[in-house]
Amino acid sequence: MPTAPVKADPQLARVRAAIAAAEAGTFDAAANADLVRHPLYGWIEYAGLRRGLPSLDRARADAFLQRYGGQAVGEAFRAQWLAEATRRQDWAAVDAAWKPTIKDTALRCSGLQAEAALGRTNADWTQQAQAIWRGAAESLPSQCDPVFAALDARGGLTPEMRWERLDKAAEAWQPAVMRAAAKGLPAPDAALANDYAAFVEALNDRALSWPKTERSRRIASYGLARYAKSVPQDAQAQLAKFGPALGFTDVERGRVLYQSALWTASSYEPGSAQRLAAVPEASYDDRLREWRAREAIARSDWAAALAAIRRMPSPQHDDSRWQYLEGRMAEMLGDREGAQRAYRTAAAKPEFHGFLAADRLGQPYTLCPWIPGDSPAMRASVERDPALQRALLLYDIDRDGWAVAEWNDALSRFDASRRIAAVDLAQRHGWFDRAVFSLGKEDPEELRLYTLRFPIHHEATIRREALKNGLDPAWVAAEIRAESVFNPDARSGANAIGLMQLIPSTGASMAAKTGLPWNGEQGLYDPETSIVLGTAYLRQLLDGYGEGKPYFTLAGYNAGPAPLARWKSQRPGMEPDLWIETITYKETRDYVARVLAFSVLYDWRMTGNALRVSDRLRGAFDGQRTSFTCPLATTPPAPQPLKPAARRG
Repeated sequence: MPTAPVKADPQLARVRAAIAAAEAGTFDAAANADLVRHPLYGWIEYAGLRRGLPSLDRARADAFLQRYGGQAVGEAFRAQWLAEATRRQDWAAVDAAWKPTIKDTALRCSGLQAEAALGRTNADWTQQAQAIWRGAAESLPSQCDPVFAALDARGGLTPEMRWERLDKAAEAWQPAVMRAAAKGLPAPDAALANDYAAFVEALNDRALSWPKTERSRRIASYGLARYAKSVPQDAQAQLAKFGPALGFTDVERGRVLYQSALWTASSYEPGSAQRLAAVPEASYDDRLREWRAREAIARSDWAAALAAIRRMPSPQHDDSRWQYLEGRMAEMLGDREGAQRAYRTAAAKPEFHGFLAADRLGQPYTLCPWIPGDSPAMRASVERDPALQRALLLYDIDRDGWAVAEWNDALSRFDASRRIAAVDLAQRHGWFDRAVFSLGKEDPEELRLYTLRFPIHHEATIRREALKNGLDPAWVAAEIRAESVFNPDARSGANAIGLMQLIPSTGASMAAKTGLPWNGEQGLYDPETSIVLGTAYLRQLLDGYGEGKPYFTLAGYNAGPAPLARWKSQRPGMEPDLWIETITYKETRDYVARVLAFSVLYDWRMTGNALRVSDRLRGAFDGQRTSFTCPLATTPPAPQPLKPAARRG
């Protein structure tokens, strides 16, 4: 892959200022006439048009769409202009700007409103409106209300269609949508439909007198299932009351028992095993099968856990998680041969559980990196793509949302090799998360592009601060990859900022402890500051509630100290791998495993070998190291040399 530095655009500072001026209504087009030829001029215009949208005349809107229709900036404006024209009820403007490729439901309804107002309610119009009615169980945008009223007036909203939407809403536990769907039904049907909605919302004895129909049974089971999620301990009693009265089948019973078992087991409440056993096997899905195994592990019932794992169908059972845990359960039960067989299967996969399995076998980690070849001509064609050029320039001036729109437009036309070349180009711009969001979605083989998927920047700072705080630098790099994908401007909804996603209060506290000057939250956007404070914070957590164990530290970092304390008290002394698997929150369970696996891959990138996950779990950063092997190659894989990334302009 190429390593040439990315050329800077000398006009970017002016473009950034021009966009800000357009948003403020102070952009002087005449004074900036030379920018008309700049690739981002359309976005400067867009910023000004968006600001003045409530008073924008149609001629200017149509002219902009004529110039930029088909580009990301044109489509971004089209969506906003359609919403504004709908607000004005300017149906001719909506019709002129409409495109059949629009997927947004509110805008689709705006288009249908326009066609109705213009007298074009033909059979195709009816079919489109009916498709929207049928398409979702949740509440639909208000723009769809006039469409459905017109559809009803044309006789296109039949009682059968109302019942169809009501059934779908009941399954999704949406009583308000059920009531909306019931409007327009004949009076007796509407009364029953509203009673169905009332039962889904809150159980009541009127259901005992419902007609003994398949719909009554099904909707009653949805209501009981919703109740079972909230009050799992009472679900069986309510099932015994309503089930016989309505003639529940095993399917309806299983639907209720499923929720009772799931929400009991996922909290490790007493009676979990009994409620899991009460669920008919036909009602099990992958989620409940996982909890059947996990709940048995939490009780240290190795035989039950092993049986639960072996009952999993493919491809669930083929996942390295369950292959490894099958080996662990077999090992706990004294079946060495069965354990080794399961470990060998799991160890073939370069994932957290595959690495753990390799440790159990005492063998190198499996890793088969893919470094695809490309031609200079193809690479040059990718670099010349106008949408991709605009995406990179927008990213450089911190217009990330606009940049993503241009990026998606470019990639929609690229084949796999061009997509990979685009990711490499983005990485040389310092736009590291494009590999995460763009690779492996269509072709799983792209997951082997480790040097793209696991970028590294600020390596010297990471190594220095890890050494200062007695941490493994690969862990610090993995933490950054998991938290921000090396985007120094990352900011979460919880106001976590920068590479290591520190909240300002934590940043201020750590600055005081480390003696680093604190200049407010803006300082957390500086990569050096973020790494210095974030690494010191990791050390503090490791020494505190982490008790010197990285897996405790990671769980607390993701979920907070209160859930961590609860999990530690519930399963004291449990082996680290099993403790991780029994974490209640899926997000945290996956986060801990993900960061530990990332640490292995960053070890490979930074040193060519890796600290064993088994030692890393326990905080033994000076523990045994292991090599890598690829069954597909005659020589062990070597990490691709690290290459510099351009700083954002």
